[in-house]
Amino acid sequence: MFFLRQQRPQGMTAAEAIAQSDEGAITVIDVREHGEVANSGKAMGAIHIPLMRLRDMADPRHPDFIAELKDCGPIAVYCASGARSHSAAMMLQQMGYDEVHNIGGLAHWVQAGGALEQG
Repeated sequence: MFFLRQQRPQGMTAAEAIAQSDEGAITVIDVREHGEVANSGKAMGAIHIPLMRLRDMADPRHPDFIAELKDCGPIAVYCASGARSHSAAMMLQQMGYDEVHNIGGLAHWVQAGGALEQG
């Protein structure tokens, strides 16, 4: 019987993600649901892809692929608390994205000084 060893998403603080986002060195993805983003906004510059749609929208072979993810380099994902973003980070790594970081929840972004925009 063989078991696949799952990679753990790499760690990065929200403050580090903000700095890299400001430099254009990282792609930030919000994996919360549409209603959550409508209520609170999203991290400035983040791409909104609900977790349930991530597998399709991050797959270059799928018609719903988000072009911003083509050759995007490092990715930081967040949700409301960090649980869904953990799943998202693992999913992206399994899909072949090399450097994926779970930065927790939107509150972590805000507490680290990150700006918000309407979703």
